[in-house]
Amino acid sequence: MHEHHFICPYCWQNISMLLDKTNEVQSYIEDCEVCCNPIQVTTRFLNSELMEFQADNIEQ
Repeated sequence: MHEHHFICPYCWQNISMLLDKTNEVQSYIEDCEVCCNPIQVTTRFLNSELMEFQADNIEQ
């Protein structure tokens, strides 16, 4: 697992999520730990290194 810190697209708080680096490409929805709004998370790993991370408001 890989802990990644980022800014929530809803409440603008710095939060962290544990990312599964065993899957090269992932896209899923996870709730913000502060405001509980759903965040669309997209990740891409290469050789267990995080290459791309995106956290989007699902209402866009």
